[in-house]
Amino acid sequence: MGIRLIKIASVYFVIGICLGMFMSISHKFDFASIHAHINLLGWASLALAGIIYHLFPNAGRSLLGKIHFWLHNIGLPIMMIGLILLVSDVENMEPIIATGGTLVSIGILLFMINLFRNVRSSK
Repeated sequence: MGIRLIKIASVYFVIGICLGMFMSISHKFDFASIHAHINLLGWASLALAGIIYHLFPNAGRSLLGKIHFWLHNIGLPIMMIGLILLVSDVENMEPIIATGGTLVSIGILLFMINLFRNVRSSK
Protein backbone atom coordinates (compact mmCIF):
# COMPACT_ATOMS: atom_id res chain seq x y z
CA MET A 1 0.00 0.00 0.00
CA GLY A 2 2.83 2.40 0.84
CA ILE A 3 4.56 2.22 -2.52
CA ARG A 4 1.24 2.58 -4.36
CA LEU A 5 0.47 5.76 -2.40
CA ILE A 6 3.91 7.20 -3.11
CA LYS A 7 3.47 6.56 -6.84
CA ILE A 8 0.00 8.14 -6.88
CA ALA A 9 1.39 11.10 -4.89
CA SER A 10 3.95 11.66 -7.64
CA VAL A 11 1.10 11.93 -10.19
CA TYR A 12 -0.54 14.61 -8.05
CA PHE A 13 2.85 16.35 -7.78
CA VAL A 14 3.13 16.55 -11.58
CA ILE A 15 -0.47 17.78 -11.87
CA GLY A 16 0.17 20.43 -9.21
CA ILE A 17 3.38 21.59 -10.88
CA CYS A 18 1.73 21.72 -14.32
CA LEU A 19 -1.18 23.72 -12.92
CA GLY A 20 1.30 26.10 -11.26
CA MET A 21 3.20 26.50 -14.52
CA PHE A 22 -0.06 27.16 -16.39
CA MET A 23 -1.02 29.88 -13.90
CA SER A 24 2.44 31.41 -14.08
CA ILE A 25 2.62 31.47 -17.87
CA SER A 26 -0.96 32.68 -18.37
CA HIS A 27 -0.95 35.09 -15.42
CA LYS A 28 -4.33 33.62 -14.45
CA PHE A 29 -4.22 32.70 -10.80
CA ASP A 30 -7.87 31.73 -10.38
CA PHE A 31 -6.85 28.11 -9.77
CA ALA A 32 -4.48 28.87 -6.87
CA SER A 33 -6.72 27.11 -4.34
CA ILE A 34 -6.87 24.00 -6.53
CA HIS A 35 -3.10 24.12 -6.98
CA ALA A 36 -2.64 24.31 -3.20
CA HIS A 37 -5.07 21.47 -2.48
CA ILE A 38 -3.55 19.18 -5.10
CA ASN A 39 -0.06 19.78 -3.72
CA LEU A 40 -1.05 19.42 -0.07
CA LEU A 41 -3.71 16.70 -0.13
CA GLY A 42 -2.38 14.93 -3.22
CA TRP A 43 1.39 15.18 -3.22
CA ALA A 44 2.43 15.88 0.39
CA SER A 45 -0.25 14.01 2.34
CA LEU A 46 -0.33 10.91 0.17
CA ALA A 47 3.47 10.72 -0.02
CA LEU A 48 3.74 10.95 3.77
CA ALA A 49 1.00 8.35 4.22
CA GLY A 50 2.80 6.10 1.75
CA ILE A 51 6.08 6.44 3.63
CA ILE A 52 4.33 5.67 6.92
CA TYR A 53 2.56 2.64 5.43
CA HIS A 54 5.87 1.46 3.99
CA LEU A 55 7.65 1.84 7.32
CA PHE A 56 4.77 0.22 9.22
CA PRO A 57 3.43 -2.47 6.88
CA ASN A 58 0.79 -3.68 9.37
CA ALA A 59 -0.91 -0.30 9.04
CA GLY A 60 -0.67 -0.43 5.25
CA ARG A 61 -2.13 -3.94 5.08
CA SER A 62 -4.97 -3.21 7.48
CA LEU A 63 -8.57 -2.74 6.41
CA LEU A 64 -8.37 0.84 7.69
CA GLY A 65 -5.36 1.46 5.43
CA LYS A 66 -7.23 0.15 2.41
CA ILE A 67 -10.34 2.18 3.18
CA HIS A 68 -8.19 5.30 3.71
CA PHE A 69 -6.51 4.69 0.35
CA TRP A 70 -9.79 4.45 -1.55
CA LEU A 71 -11.63 7.28 0.22
CA HIS A 72 -8.71 9.66 -0.30
CA ASN A 73 -8.21 8.71 -3.95
CA ILE A 74 -11.91 8.87 -4.81
CA GLY A 75 -12.69 11.98 -2.79
CA LEU A 76 -9.77 14.15 -3.85
CA PRO A 77 -10.46 14.11 -7.62
CA ILE A 78 -14.17 14.73 -6.96
CA MET A 79 -13.32 17.70 -4.75
CA MET A 80 -10.75 19.09 -7.22
CA ILE A 81 -13.06 18.78 -10.23
CA GLY A 82 -15.81 20.51 -8.25
CA LEU A 83 -13.42 23.32 -7.28
CA ILE A 84 -12.25 23.75 -10.88
CA LEU A 85 -15.84 23.99 -12.07
CA LEU A 86 -16.77 26.39 -9.25
CA VAL A 87 -13.84 28.68 -10.07
CA SER A 88 -14.88 28.46 -13.74
CA ASP A 89 -18.30 29.90 -12.77
CA VAL A 90 -20.30 26.68 -12.97
CA GLU A 91 -23.11 26.96 -10.44
CA ASN A 92 -24.11 24.52 -7.69
CA MET A 93 -20.72 22.85 -7.32
CA GLU A 94 -20.72 23.13 -3.52
CA PRO A 95 -22.41 19.72 -2.98
CA ILE A 96 -19.83 18.04 -5.22
CA ILE A 97 -16.96 19.75 -3.42
CA ALA A 98 -18.50 18.83 -0.07
CA THR A 99 -18.92 15.19 -1.11
CA GLY A 100 -15.29 14.89 -2.19
CA GLY A 101 -14.06 16.78 0.84
CA THR A 102 -16.09 14.59 3.17
CA LEU A 103 -14.68 11.42 1.62
CA VAL A 104 -11.12 12.75 1.99
CA SER A 105 -11.79 13.87 5.57
CA ILE A 106 -13.21 10.49 6.58
CA GLY A 107 -10.25 8.79 4.91
CA ILE A 108 -7.80 10.94 6.86
CA LEU A 109 -9.68 10.28 10.12
CA LEU A 110 -9.40 6.54 9.42
CA PHE A 111 -5.70 7.04 8.67
CA MET A 112 -5.24 8.54 12.13
CA ILE A 113 -7.18 5.72 13.80
CA ASN A 114 -5.11 3.23 11.81
CA LEU A 115 -1.88 4.80 13.05
CA PHE A 116 -2.99 4.68 16.67
CA ARG A 117 -3.97 1.02 16.29
CA ASN A 118 -1.16 -0.33 14.12
CA VAL A 119 1.95 1.83 14.43
CA ARG A 120 4.18 0.75 17.28
CA SER A 121 7.76 1.28 18.31
CA SER A 122 10.09 -1.56 17.33
CA LYS A 123 11.63 -1.57 20.83
